[in-house]
Amino acid sequence: MSVFDLRLAELHNRLQNKQLSVAELVEHSIKRISDTDDKIGAFLALNEEGARKEAQSLDAQLAAGGERGLLFGVPAGIKDNIVTEGLRTTCGSKFLGNHDPIYDAAVVTKLRAAQSVTIGKLNMDEFAMGGSNENSAYHPVRNPWDLERVPGGSSGGSAAAVAAGQVYFTLGSDTGGSIRQPAAYCGVVGFKPTYGLVSRFGLVAFASSLDQIGPITKNVEDSAYVLQAIAGHDGRDTTSANVEIPDYLSALTGDVKGLRIGVPKEYLGQGIDPQVKERVLEALKVFEAMGAVWEEVSLPHTEYAVATYYLLASSEASSNLARFDGVRYGVRADNPANLIDLYRRSRSEGFGPEVKRRIMLGTYALSSGYYDAYYKKAQQVRTLIKQDFDQAFEKFDLIIGPTAPTPAFKLGEQVGDPLTMYLNDICTIPVSLAGVPAISIPCGTADGLPVGLQIIGKPFDESTVLKAAHAFESQTGFHDLRPALS
Repeated sequence: MSVFDLRLAELHNRLQNKQLSVAELVEHSIKRISDTDDKIGAFLALNEEGARKEAQSLDAQLAAGGERGLLFGVPAGIKDNIVTEGLRTTCGSKFLGNHDPIYDAAVVTKLRAAQSVTIGKLNMDEFAMGGSNENSAYHPVRNPWDLERVPGGSSGGSAAAVAAGQVYFTLGSDTGGSIRQPAAYCGVVGFKPTYGLVSRFGLVAFASSLDQIGPITKNVEDSAYVLQAIAGHDGRDTTSANVEIPDYLSALTGDVKGLRIGVPKEYLGQGIDPQVKERVLEALKVFEAMGAVWEEVSLPHTEYAVATYYLLASSEASSNLARFDGVRYGVRADNPANLIDLYRRSRSEGFGPEVKRRIMLGTYALSSGYYDAYYKKAQQVRTLIKQDFDQAFEKFDLIIGPTAPTPAFKLGEQVGDPLTMYLNDICTIPVSLAGVPAISIPCGTADGLPVGLQIIGKPFDESTVLKAAHAFESQTGFHDLRPALS
């Protein structure tokens, strides 16, 4: 049994009782990465020297009887679009292949305050654009459950690293499902908080009205620990919500008796793999046995969510990525003839094909004469999708469905068909457009591959989401399944 199979509370007890040191924990993580990452490709940069120094410092603090932070001594990985001072941050792109940030993102500062140890930066689809982690400019990530399959995207490196036992937890970012979908494919827990609960300061923007940072862990309790550490208002992020942060751990009571659950008929209809549907229906029986009640509900504008998302996200991306011009950030084309040539060649050479596709789509949608027909219309549909959730939550405490329509697919299987690739996020995109919290937890397998259950909550009601997810875990144990990775 690996120390990374322990619950965080158990890990803290071992550290406190001197059965384990932070230095040993960090060495365990570095060795595991060394032994397995040539197969998986989850890491883009390692922080071995920095992690060892931090471990020595924490061990000295513990010996001196100092206070332990919430994540004391816990090795973590950070998605490579979250900036880290002095540690290369590429966003999975050649454009930022030489970018060493001069400051930490807000969440990284909070992890340091909680005394976590950053082991390294995790692979991702370029600028978080992709659903398979095949769009990294460096190399694809492979799913630890089946190395011929994708881990999901764009936080595929973050999910694969946890599934492979390389680090204790990771941070990912979710724009249309990029924490939840890879968590489902890799059999781990991925939590997208309410938009605004966690600061985006220091997150390289893809689509600013949708991006959200969240934890990927092995179990729900650890997810609550990490969320407790990173949630909270930040004046440097104008979209950061100034709300009271509750004690998420106290919500993990296991009691869901009387909880009202809505199950969208649109999430279990056409396109959903029969085995995935069966696992979700079995999960609902578990909730029934615990005293919750569920019934079918309709979210009628779900069918427009994918088109709406790709118009809005691509429009925001085309604006956000305008800053990458070869002058202010990243690589610069050699020997440009003039300024326009510098812009054109730097962007042509720096961006990959998926990023270029979305910039073109977004620029077209925002252009004069098409703005009202595409961007404005998409914003109106987004409002209708949010109203679907508002009306459902008048009757229900939670909404439950699958995280992804199928288990993980094979590498290269959908590369030539971007529309099919985009549909893999069909169950997660409506949640992102509505800005509400959702968690993906393992709920069984299909043909030996993990299946994710998505639990969606009301805005800023992360506590109820965590309570239900934790109760399900305690009754099933699917989160304890591990890939047979040597």
